[in-house]
Amino acid sequence: MASAAEQMAANLSWGALGKATELRQRIFFTIGLLIIYRLGTYIPVPGIDTVALREFMEGAASGIGGILSMFTGGALGRMGIFALGIMPYISASIIVQLLTALVPSLEQMKKEGEQGRKKINQITRYSTVGLATFQAVALARSLEAGDLAHNPGMFFVASVVITLVGGTMFLMWLGEQITARGIGNGVSLIIFVGIVAEIPAALAQFFAQGRAGAISTPVILGVIVMVVAVIAFVVFMERALRKIHIQYPRRQVGMKIYDGGSSHLPIKVNPAGVIPAIFASSLLLLPTTISTFSGASTGPIMSTVLAYFGPGQPLYLLFFTVMIVFFAYFYTANVAFKSDEVADNLKNQGGFIPGIRPGKKTEDYLDYVVARVLVIGSAYLAAVCLLPEILRSQLSIPFYFGGTSVLIVVSVTMDTINQVQSHLLAHQYEGLIEKSQLRGKKKTGRKAPARR
Repeated sequence: MASAAEQMAANLSWGALGKATELRQRIFFTIGLLIIYRLGTYIPVPGIDTVALREFMEGAASGIGGILSMFTGGALGRMGIFALGIMPYISASIIVQLLTALVPSLEQMKKEGEQGRKKINQITRYSTVGLATFQAVALARSLEAGDLAHNPGMFFVASVVITLVGGTMFLMWLGEQITARGIGNGVSLIIFVGIVAEIPAALAQFFAQGRAGAISTPVILGVIVMVVAVIAFVVFMERALRKIHIQYPRRQVGMKIYDGGSSHLPIKVNPAGVIPAIFASSLLLLPTTISTFSGASTGPIMSTVLAYFGPGQPLYLLFFTVMIVFFAYFYTANVAFKSDEVADNLKNQGGFIPGIRPGKKTEDYLDYVVARVLVIGSAYLAAVCLLPEILRSQLSIPFYFGGTSVLIVVSVTMDTINQVQSHLLAHQYEGLIEKSQLRGKKKTGRKAPARR
């Protein structure tokens, strides 16, 4: 028997959006800030030779133009004020989350509630400034080495660093404002818009190669079918759950006795989300990025590393797979799903898994279940991320919409739609409450019959 909330959610209509004034304001606010972000990607950093920059970025597409270009929405290729994008903030957030699970002082700070959360956010912001400064200095030096600056020198480096770090911090503020006053997760939506904005140009290039005869028609149709299939597969896997039955005993509150209830503990097939793919991609891009910054001074060791660990090489694909699997298990165990905390919460609430004793036995059982589920989850992540790499190396296809980008786009879309539905459901609840209050006032307003 479905509950009242489930019935309301099933009957929810998008036509209710016209009546939800607050939700419309949140959506317009979010769209407005995202438009500001897109405009900022076209404002160039001062002192850049744009013609030489375009040629340089085409040659560096496999290095700094790889994952950074995906997260900046093309701002890196134009060297806009948002050229670093939100990536330093994401990297700092992930690093602080991992340190929080490993460093006792940070873990204790996390348990302090709202005050501890503010301190951790402050540490994340300072770490973002440090990472953004390091990347901006390296980028400025590479621009000077490639003769892309009109007036190279300390003033040029300082202007680039200040502009790029300021752009990253402004994007971080935009993301926080969208999360607090808009709809959806602000940082995720900024990445989402950057990826989606580059898809039309990539598709135009793809179809232009087809018209020129570089790619055959069957290959084009096969890629389109494969993209649809991959998106459907990602949606299915992101919604897939392993439910563990939880039983609650009969309890007495005052003079009343409540029967024991039951529920389910949902465990996602991919608890770590897209973070393992981001970490693995960042590590694999490091040698190519270093060689890009060093220019012609690349030594024999770095040349050998690039020869074996270049995109599409067997060792590159093998290392990519190993890193995705490792980070999937590591991030899930330390951040995404802590079995000891879940076992303690179940024990404190009086819940238990049928046939499993509370406490340590429950923790061991949860570890066993999560480890088995992650075999499928990590294999799914590796398959989705390796597919575009194989296509690019074997078929020479500019397959932009794949791997990490498709995971981010699908996850953000699903999360945003769920939040919109939650707001609509809350608005529907408020309407029902107002109607019930009005009916109550009408009933109380009637005169009671006189007694004889």
